[in-house]
Amino acid sequence: MTGATKLLDEMCHLTAQTLTAMDTSEHFKVLKLLGEGSYGKVMLAVHRTRGTPMALKFFPRVSTSLFSFLREYNFSLSFCTHPSLTRALGIAYSTPSHFVFAQQASLFGDLYDIILPEVGMEEDCCQRVVSQLCGALSHLHSLGFVHRDLKPENVFLCDSTCRWVKLGDFGMVKARGTRVPEVWYSSPYCPPEAEIARGNEDSWNSISDENNGVKEDKEEKKPRVWVSVEPSTDSWALGILTYAMLTGSHPWAETASDCRSYLKYREWFDSAVEAHEDKLDMWTELQRKNAQDSIDSVGAVRPNIAPQFACFTPLARSFFQSLLDPRPNVRGQPEDALSFLGGDWMMEKERARLEEERKKKRTEKGGIRHTKENEGRGER
Repeated sequence: MTGATKLLDEMCHLTAQTLTAMDTSEHFKVLKLLGEGSYGKVMLAVHRTRGTPMALKFFPRVSTSLFSFLREYNFSLSFCTHPSLTRALGIAYSTPSHFVFAQQASLFGDLYDIILPEVGMEEDCCQRVVSQLCGALSHLHSLGFVHRDLKPENVFLCDSTCRWVKLGDFGMVKARGTRVPEVWYSSPYCPPEAEIARGNEDSWNSISDENNGVKEDKEEKKPRVWVSVEPSTDSWALGILTYAMLTGSHPWAETASDCRSYLKYREWFDSAVEAHEDKLDMWTELQRKNAQDSIDSVGAVRPNIAPQFACFTPLARSFFQSLLDPRPNVRGQPEDALSFLGGDWMMEKERARLEEERKKKRTEKGGIRHTKENEGRGER
């Protein structure tokens, strides 16, 4: 156990003794719903005395243990000191139905709201987000923690152009090296090493099984696959998220050995590794120096680029192959990904096509808004 994780546990035990009961409406004016999920809901509120806007995160008491609530609260309060991590504000209390804590409010929604389907977002905007997320994840990893739930809905916007974003939702955070039951789920965000757990029913609940992590089947006892929590999980998710930001889609439906689009990627990746095994160190160095001509010459001999990655420049392909390395022990880390920023990621033809598509979608949205406004005036 690291010093940070030991401190977090101590803080939870201390906070449990001082958590007070409060009436939300007495101290806050709740304005609107910001988001909701399996954890509960987040409401935008204003402190009645100070006038400070904040986000109140509500956890139903029937489905949330006091310790898990206090763990997320204290983690956000004390360890999220990086500017691109959402921080708690030192207000935590209970009501008859919920545990609640206050956190910084991001008033421009989340990343999911601005990724246009099949189009994505502007490349420079994407690179700004990647840069900030690399810093946020590196900060967590340096403290010995892994986020484990990086996705568009958990990246919150502090302005409309992504010059300041914050990674939030720390309910899945675990200390590096913690032993947990492996979970496979049908999503591109699920890393390939998790497929060993494919077919385990109800695996999200396995950690609370009474049978010491072993689920009893009708025919036989099926042991869980226990694995160590590692930062490589966040690296994989960062690669998938970046692809989604650039294209408005995912490279494959699920990271599985029977998914055709993922297999195409594996073929490309494996053949590139096999062909250049002795040159990988030199290749990585060229990528980090952003020596575009050299990267082009190396990339030119790569066989059969996976079709879903053909729209990217050699620099971007190297970025994705670093973070989306099927081998978790050599997968790139967020701090390594910073070396790929600054150059072009989309091929010129693809960039022009996407920009044209964005213009069309903006025009369509504007037309719909204009029509609704006119209809509203007519009704008045």
